[in-house]
Amino acid sequence: MDSIPDAFFLLEYQRKKTYTVCMKVPHEVRERAEQLKSTITKYRALQHGKDISPISAEALDSLKYELAELEEKYPELITPDSPTQVVAGAPLPFLKKVRHTISQWSFNDAFTEDDIRAFDERVRKVSGAVPTYDLELKIDGLKIVLTYEKGVLTTAATRGDGVIGEDVTHNIRTIREIPERLARSVDLIAEGEIYLSRSGFVKLNRLRQKQGEPLFANPRNAAAGSIRQLDPAVAAARPLGVFLYDVAQTSEAFPKSQTEEIEYLAGLGLPVNPEHRHVDTLEEVFAYWQKWKGSARDKVDYQIDGIVLKVESPEQQRILGYTGKAPRFGIAYKFPPEQVQTIIEDITLQVGRTGKLTPVAHLRSVAVAGTTVARATLHNEDFITEKDIRIGDTVILQKAGDIIPEVVSVISELRPQGAKRWKFPTTSPLCGGDGSIERVPGEAAHRCKVSGSFEQQSRKLAHFSGKSAIDITGMGRETVRTLMEHDLISDFDDIFELTKDELLELEGFEETKATKLVQAIKDVREVPLDRFLIGLGIPHVGEETAFLLATHFGTLEKLSATDEESLSNISGIGPIIGYAVAEWFKDAGNRALISRLEKHLKLKKVVAPSQGPLTGMTVVVTGTLPTLSREEAEARVRMAGGKPAGSVSVKTSFVVAGENAGSKLDNAKELGIPVLTEAELLIRLGA
Repeated sequence: MDSIPDAFFLLEYQRKKTYTVCMKVPHEVRERAEQLKSTITKYRALQHGKDISPISAEALDSLKYELAELEEKYPELITPDSPTQVVAGAPLPFLKKVRHTISQWSFNDAFTEDDIRAFDERVRKVSGAVPTYDLELKIDGLKIVLTYEKGVLTTAATRGDGVIGEDVTHNIRTIREIPERLARSVDLIAEGEIYLSRSGFVKLNRLRQKQGEPLFANPRNAAAGSIRQLDPAVAAARPLGVFLYDVAQTSEAFPKSQTEEIEYLAGLGLPVNPEHRHVDTLEEVFAYWQKWKGSARDKVDYQIDGIVLKVESPEQQRILGYTGKAPRFGIAYKFPPEQVQTIIEDITLQVGRTGKLTPVAHLRSVAVAGTTVARATLHNEDFITEKDIRIGDTVILQKAGDIIPEVVSVISELRPQGAKRWKFPTTSPLCGGDGSIERVPGEAAHRCKVSGSFEQQSRKLAHFSGKSAIDITGMGRETVRTLMEHDLISDFDDIFELTKDELLELEGFEETKATKLVQAIKDVREVPLDRFLIGLGIPHVGEETAFLLATHFGTLEKLSATDEESLSNISGIGPIIGYAVAEWFKDAGNRALISRLEKHLKLKKVVAPSQGPLTGMTVVVTGTLPTLSREEAEARVRMAGGKPAGSVSVKTSFVVAGENAGSKLDNAKELGIPVLTEAELLIRLGA
């Protein structure tokens, strides 16, 4: 690290800064300032990226002071990428939301060799080719999306829900490895992972312990907490690192393979992980996994929980495409879950939004796979009976997939005397009515006989207003519970009748918070039909099923009037979902709820690709169009029956190009593919 933190220079600069009359910057001064910026940036890169110090810390300090003095005298010299601006400005009042130009995804997981072989078989079948793979370490951190314009960092955002992320640029600028200016003047969107070093994590927790602060559970949480907060000084004080691994978009020629993407990023001056490897066979995949599962894992100063396989060929990636949640051309091959032993201190019930009751083990707190846990799911009565789990038992605990803790087995030799078998209760205060519980016929699950309990309803309301459904900003579970406790809401439609005055009566709701929540509710008055269906909590209806139902029926009226047999005969629905949907809409209470909600919400149609003037055509949209965004243009292509694509190939029907079209336009010309303007596209669409 530098001998004096950069935050010191910035604060000192701000302390000394006084009102300065704008002066024309002499050419030699401007030139000197640019030299100072590039030199300081270069030395920092060597010092922090390669542990090389060409000059002493004191000499580097003097360069920083000189630059700060020039910028004080000539404020015009101050630029976002200046070394004096690494930690800059007062904290933002909140984290801004950023809509991703390129949708962000997460990988599906694999845990066994059979899983990987099945993945490889699917890749071969769908792509029609023999794939090769790029293997990368799966860094356990926070995904970050960096946007550069003409080589200068403009935005850094978290993945968020894949469509909307959080603007954390102010914190990312404090990470020395991330260049403010690339090696070339290129427009770029790059994806990577922010992490906290393992050694830094230990030191950070020691410091927090000395200061009487709560310890971080794991490096991943510490990294995410450092980035997803308002004060850049906090991020600057943490030993954060980053590896970039994907090129989402570039104004230059797109790399010809996944391996070349990483080399391309490195050539621009971005930090990449040196341990990636190209392989041709699954045997090489398994060898790489075995290496990093073993001793090699402990030799790197960052936490990894597996490896990632990515198909090398961009063309094969395009053919494979995406599911609703993950790319089909890549998969995360996770390491075996870490296992520990702990004691079950109690078993209670937890109610879900459908009324299903799940037994939960309350544990003596224990660290597993780097995370402190105190609860574990016991799934259902059959699971408990099969493993003979009792209160007081010492159990083997693991985090399956490093996410959900579960009990693997009981160490019966350590069972205390008198430990009794646990039986599923017949009633629970979580349930409505008299609290009666029943076992679902033909299933291992139990549920409340009568719906409507506070816990169940609070979960339903939180789900309805959550990001996967209606997405009301500020309407989280705690807010829902507070509103229910004060009898302000009890069902979905009550949310839309809340007033600012009512909120201001509640503890914790000041003017700004109340105004924001009321506005957030107003902002969702128009909702796509599929998101609305997700929010209703119909059994078995998740995102993909909701989209299928919404595009198939078009309106809620048609869907609600369809019988079980007709629903079951729809491809992708089947008898189980068909029965659940039909039964839900038969319920008088649910029909009354829909009627009330329709007074507050306008449901927007969700249109699937259909027959039209572009049926059977593959269209690439590139560059900045005069009036349409790329997303709007692609949506119109879909509505006309066409298929938008992200890259140009011999299968491309035509390219729609705007300003700064870049390599896609060049590729189209090389392949002799027709190039249209926005106006010509609109003519084809009949607009």
